[in-house]
Amino acid sequence: MRWLAGVVVVVALAACVGLVMARRAQVPSAERGRRLAERTGCFGCHGPGGLRGANNPGRTDKTVPNFQDDVMMYAKTPEEIHEWIQNGVTRKKAASITWRADRDRGTLRMPAFKGRMTEHEIADLAAYVMAVSSMTESGDSLAAQGLRRAEDLGCVGCHGPGGRLARGNPGSWKGCIPSWDGADFPELVRDSTEFRQWVEHGVSRRFDRNPLAAFFLRRAAVKMPAYERHLRDGDVPALWAYVTWLRSGASRDGDRRASP
Repeated sequence: MRWLAGVVVVVALAACVGLVMARRAQVPSAERGRRLAERTGCFGCHGPGGLRGANNPGRTDKTVPNFQDDVMMYAKTPEEIHEWIQNGVTRKKAASITWRADRDRGTLRMPAFKGRMTEHEIADLAAYVMAVSSMTESGDSLAAQGLRRAEDLGCVGCHGPGGRLARGNPGSWKGCIPSWDGADFPELVRDSTEFRQWVEHGVSRRFDRNPLAAFFLRRAAVKMPAYERHLRDGDVPALWAYVTWLRSGASRDGDRRASP
């Protein structure tokens, strides 16, 4: 019977490992970038979340650029954001005598992170900057309307800019608020019907009827609100169109703002 006891132990351990893996959040690129920015001191100069640049005496623009409003003055494409992070400047700016003189008068300078970050880390940080700056926009009018309504309804307050972050949520199943473009999203939302249930009622029928899921939903510090009373006609299809566009990869590979 010892072999049977051994099998039971192995099965139990496998079940425990499976449970641990199931509860491990698959963090999306933009969220990894946000956490990296926190660890590497980016927010020291660019402000909390990259939203409020520090004063920079000597510079014409007076402050360090923030990610939300100022990025497009310095980087027109994702590739240029990558250059800023990697080299501390883009080739275009480096070729400008006027810009170099202005930089030299400033107190704070953008450091080059080449050799301090891997290419994957730089890509993650660029993804966060792009999310905050809204550099990627859908060419689909319905998806664009969905993003506007997500902002109006406050969805991006929890899910982050563009719904692309995974901020902490103590007590929840995976310990974070799911991003709309993350690998965990399909576990929560299988189709447009379940999406409508989450938006309108704050929970899908499938999760509401699952005792384990219901337990973690009740225990979570941040709970999904029910928006049914606050929705306009057409809101849910527009929101779903935006999420579908976001998850298609178009937000990273296409539909980019054209460079002026």
